[in-house]
Amino acid sequence: MTTPTDYPTSPNPGADGAVLLDRVRAALARYVVLPSEAAATGITLWVAATHAQPAWAHAPRLVIRGPEKRCGKSRLLDVVEALAWAPLITVNSSPAAVYRSITADPPTLLVDEADTIFGPKADANEDLRGLLNAGHQRNRPAIRYDAAANRVEKIPTFAMAALAGIGAMPDTIEDRAVIVRMRRRADGETVSPYRHRRDRPALRTLADELHGWLRGDLAELERAEPVMPVEDRAADTWEPLIVVADHAGGPWPDHARAAVLALQSEAADNTDTSDRVRLLVDVHAAFGDEDAIPTATLLQRLKADQEAPWGEYGHNGLTSMKLGVLLREFDVRSDTIRFPGTGQAKGYHRRDFHDAWRRYSPQVLDDPATAERESRTSRTSLNTAGQSGTASPAGTAQAVPPAGTGTAQAVPPQQAVPGLTWENEAGTAGTASPHLRIVGGDR
Repeated sequence: MTTPTDYPTSPNPGADGAVLLDRVRAALARYVVLPSEAAATGITLWVAATHAQPAWAHAPRLVIRGPEKRCGKSRLLDVVEALAWAPLITVNSSPAAVYRSITADPPTLLVDEADTIFGPKADANEDLRGLLNAGHQRNRPAIRYDAAANRVEKIPTFAMAALAGIGAMPDTIEDRAVIVRMRRRADGETVSPYRHRRDRPALRTLADELHGWLRGDLAELERAEPVMPVEDRAADTWEPLIVVADHAGGPWPDHARAAVLALQSEAADNTDTSDRVRLLVDVHAAFGDEDAIPTATLLQRLKADQEAPWGEYGHNGLTSMKLGVLLREFDVRSDTIRFPGTGQAKGYHRRDFHDAWRRYSPQVLDDPATAERESRTSRTSLNTAGQSGTASPAGTAQAVPPAGTGTAQAVPPQQAVPGLTWENEAGTAGTASPHLRIVGGDR
């Protein structure tokens, strides 16, 4: 097992960072066919960032994944191992040994065949999974009880980690990672074979140069507050890499930010959407141009989409109860609504979805006309389908007594309410014809 003290720590502030990063990128391309320029940039900066881990508040993961075997995942991990700071390969290592290897100047954890750690039969790796999940952020120690010493111990978990495997990693990993999707080499794509004994020494020399360049400026790197092209967790993940790029100068600051946008966009396009978010998108399509929709109609339209999961959601498909449970997380609830021509029914107002659409599925509002419609709908306060939030013109009937001029209350349960009528027409069955109440006209 390699420890951080096996490598030189003397700084070399005179090194040309941009040239060093160019050399790292060239070394990667020599042995591995990478899927894109953005991926090459991201891996290069991630490798460099491992040499300055004491300066970072977050330890980004590097996820190397492919759809099948022989996509170059393990080969890329070999090259990363040769270039990273104090690489620690976790294969055949006990979780206790890995935990005890993490210090204030942590090693770089390397996990091959990571899909076996997170798979359905991976119960034996619970401690390692916990380390990989917790170690992205500082001050997230593992708590263990030492029976021999009769005391509770806090074990550091903060360390950058690279994981290679088939298929996607759990969201808790990929949300904190630079994700590289490897592919099998096509005809005409050639690389140099990598031989550990022959090629690794030269890469370790390059790693030493990276280390010397960054170690002399840890305080400066820690204070850096770069302009980030992304926000929230993505910004936490990419900030160390952007700091390294800005520190190197040359074309690297621009390359880095372009890579962030490209890889984050790719990750978003390939992320499995949760059932709740998928439901928001499908509900938006089901509404069409309507301002309110009966629950029965909404369920019918949702289950009619053969590519959607709602027809087989549970034993009998999506039900009104299951629909309500899913939507309740977004603070959306059904209401008793009067629909012209059909009378009262349980249903949903379009306006009640607007905030959830804006926060969780903004892509459905990308069209300016659609966004304006949703914004206008969200400002209405009627519980009567098909009515606007402004005062009705003279001659328009309103059967539900308004709270104020031009607005109406929700229909109380168990209260018969006549449908909209014109003068001299009968009300709904079972009720007397109501006296017409004119909104905005003479009473």
